[in-house]
Amino acid sequence: MSASVRHGSSRAQAWFCTTGLPSDVVFEVHDMTFHLHKFPLMAKSRKIHRMLTEQEEQRPARGRRRRRSSDGGDSGDDGAAETEIEEADDEEEEGAEEQQVRREDDGQVYSIAFPDFPGGPGTFEAAAKFCYGVRVDLTAWNVAPLRCAAEYLEMTEDHAEDNLAARAEAYLDKTVLQHPGDATKALKSCEELLPLAEELGIVARCVEAIAARSSATSRSWFDDLAVLGLRMYKRVMAAMAARDDVRAEARESCLVSYARGTIPGLSRSMRRRLASAPVSSEVEQKELLEAVVASLPADRCSGRVVTAKFLFALLRTAHILRASDAARAALERKAATQLEQATLEDVLIPSYSGAAETLYDVDCVERIVGYFLAEEEIGGFASSSAAIEVEEEAGAEVSRPSAVAMVQVGKLVDSYLAEVASDANLKPAKFCELALSLPDHARIYNDGVYRAVDIYLKAHPRLTAEERDRVVGVVDCRKLTVEACTHAAQNERLPLRAVLQVLFFEQLQLRRAITGTLLAPAGASAVPPRAMRQQRPVSGEWRGATVLAQESQVLRLDMDSVASRVQELERECSSMRRAIKKIDGSSGSGSGGRSPGGRSADGGDLSGPAVGGWRARHGCKFSTQVCDSHARNVVASRASRIGMSP
Repeated sequence: MSASVRHGSSRAQAWFCTTGLPSDVVFEVHDMTFHLHKFPLMAKSRKIHRMLTEQEEQRPARGRRRRRSSDGGDSGDDGAAETEIEEADDEEEEGAEEQQVRREDDGQVYSIAFPDFPGGPGTFEAAAKFCYGVRVDLTAWNVAPLRCAAEYLEMTEDHAEDNLAARAEAYLDKTVLQHPGDATKALKSCEELLPLAEELGIVARCVEAIAARSSATSRSWFDDLAVLGLRMYKRVMAAMAARDDVRAEARESCLVSYARGTIPGLSRSMRRRLASAPVSSEVEQKELLEAVVASLPADRCSGRVVTAKFLFALLRTAHILRASDAARAALERKAATQLEQATLEDVLIPSYSGAAETLYDVDCVERIVGYFLAEEEIGGFASSSAAIEVEEEAGAEVSRPSAVAMVQVGKLVDSYLAEVASDANLKPAKFCELALSLPDHARIYNDGVYRAVDIYLKAHPRLTAEERDRVVGVVDCRKLTVEACTHAAQNERLPLRAVLQVLFFEQLQLRRAITGTLLAPAGASAVPPRAMRQQRPVSGEWRGATVLAQESQVLRLDMDSVASRVQELERECSSMRRAIKKIDGSSGSGSGGRSPGGRSADGGDLSGPAVGGWRARHGCKFSTQVCDSHARNVVASRASRIGMSP
């Protein structure tokens, strides 16, 4: 059996069966014509057998009608009218069969049209080959169309043994439905076979097979879900959600695979799309995205499949497609649950709205941070230093997910502030709101937020004094490292009051470091030698003494460097006091270089009214005695050192 294709004007293409015998029946399926033989088809298809048998029975009657029409020319108009009525009745009977069957003039060739054949010409060709005894390879893609074609042509076991319907059913049950990937392909082929595939139960069986075997197999088939339409995808997800034996990770994997395969441009890092995935319009993509958002787990995701990168990619795409406010709010809340796992690239969401002035959507990030803080507060995790000390004293090695997550979010927000600080349209109020949205324990050090403030001041040189003070006020000088303090002390963009506060707290930190260094040897020497011997094994006594000697030497070197730094800072403070005294003296009422109740400018005392007025103008509230080398000795008594406040 062979086939050839011929192009013509009336038909798009024709299919011929060349067996050495002329064809006696012509089938018209959509835009293709099949020239076949009636006996092989009648042996397998009851429908074709019935239709051709009826035509055979009608041949003599039609012949008599044609002879009556040709010989009865003198019978008048009544005979012609009767013949037309009989032919009209025959056409109505053929329409009841929903087929268009006509007899050619030669009386040998018949033509049958199947305008609604399931599966189209390709499926009819495979069914015709099966009737001729040609081997037809069943696959996951063609088994559902062939099963529907067998039902349409009535190719069942009642008409012939080992027929097409039984073959397709056996392959569907034993092969296709045993693997979710093949069941997904069969389910995709059913989208063009409705409602017949639904009536035969193929759709329901494929959906149930996918849901039942999704947790027990590998994830290699998850990418096949991208070929499904939205309707079939929703049925699969609903079936998986209805089963108790389906793991949440399997549902999340199906969700992520479908979203990546069907929504173009989901993420800048997700370039790969399946070749078989259909290209959807913008409206269809919006509908797909909202369906994916609705399929997200109600509880907190595991984070292994539905990651923070995926959630922020969905959120970015939702802004591009202008998804509904409910979908975007749901994504923001879901992204907030994994904010500690996000990176700077994830939270840099461009502003796609024409009303937004900034390059990035700062309001969206601020809302996400607010949702994160609300979740942390509801969770009831302790975050204070007292709770941490209690756990440390208890000796339990307990991980603190809330505290660690808060610190990670603090670092992320500081990096985000440093990135958006250079935007000229970012208002100081918005910058400060985002910087102050986190609690104090979210930042161990304030170096990150100080860097963001420095970038903002550099990018906005025309800020007013009030705005500059407000922006700088988000930095806690007590949490700056030595490197940040050194940079801030030389930063010309900072107000004078901020520089003085940085110098004060830096000197205070150095004094506390020196105090701790001096207290360590004193505390060690207070331990009796006998107690030391009891606490340390005898075999490691000499080794412990060597280690203590080395540590003492290192501490002495550190103490010398810290002491030199303190002296340098005290000299700088003295120079600043003399300069400030001269400024106050020149602006005063001629006090003669000596303020009432204090020493002269050379003495370095700042307790006079002139200095008090300067402090009131610049808002400095700290005591100047800690910066005066003559007010207190560096090596104070042990009691005074212990009582020193931070």
